[in-house]
Amino acid sequence: MIISCGSGIKQLSRSVSMFSSSGKNRDAMVDISHNVILYVESLSVNFDGFKALNDLNLYINNGELRCLIGANGAGKTTLMDVITGKTRPDNGHVFFGQTIDLLHKTETEIAQLGIGRKFQKPTVFENQTVSSNLELAMRGDKGILHTLFSKLNSSDLDWIREVMRIIGLESKENLLAGSLSHGQKQWLEIGMLLIADPRLMLIDEPVAGMTANETERTAELLTSLAGDRTVVVVEHDMDFVRSIARTVTVLHQGSVIAEGSMADIQNNSAVVEVYLGEEQ
Repeated sequence: MIISCGSGIKQLSRSVSMFSSSGKNRDAMVDISHNVILYVESLSVNFDGFKALNDLNLYINNGELRCLIGANGAGKTTLMDVITGKTRPDNGHVFFGQTIDLLHKTETEIAQLGIGRKFQKPTVFENQTVSSNLELAMRGDKGILHTLFSKLNSSDLDWIREVMRIIGLESKENLLAGSLSHGQKQWLEIGMLLIADPRLMLIDEPVAGMTANETERTAELLTSLAGDRTVVVVEHDMDFVRSIARTVTVLHQGSVIAEGSMADIQNNSAVVEVYLGEEQ
């Protein structure tokens, strides 16, 4: 693997930390005996008097694909920030399984437990190939120098090839990431998240800026990932949400105001008033 110095060691270090994970025995660590992988209870976050989250409660089942919707400022990003350790709440509890208290973990420790997050804007290494991007994201707490210069074993290479197949970029493995379309860059970043083998994937607005064909392919990809792992999607594109949603959670002013099937949500008068409106 050839690493361009132009990519920047600081950026590389941040991204490797974001995607890396050492938890080969995570399945045994996370207690999902009640089939719930994420418990969020009575969660509140205040920013200078603004209640970004207001006594929010949320429960995510193991292996499900959950969609979170809500207007700008509803609390979606703040919720993701709390789950991943970026923001500390004023009150509440967040548990991964029944026993792992995420509020007492660092961002790195949370990633190592098997919780991965993909932001809206792709942050791939554009001067590296598709396969090199996945190599950089290969799980393991090996440290930056080991990541840069160590050789991958056969099982690592097999997993990289499998991830390229899953995200539909196996024919692009030797292309520079910068030459990919916007949608393909999004898939590559999902692959960089997937290669760390997370139990819980938090995906922020995956189809923003995509073509219709790319959006359809992304729906297929995320649907296929659920089951073996849990996928939480934050999205504004209601057509996309309709295409993938089993359960939809609606946030408004930092709280959950509705939850259920897409049909239930569309027929909820409170949701229509505060969010869906003309989207119906």
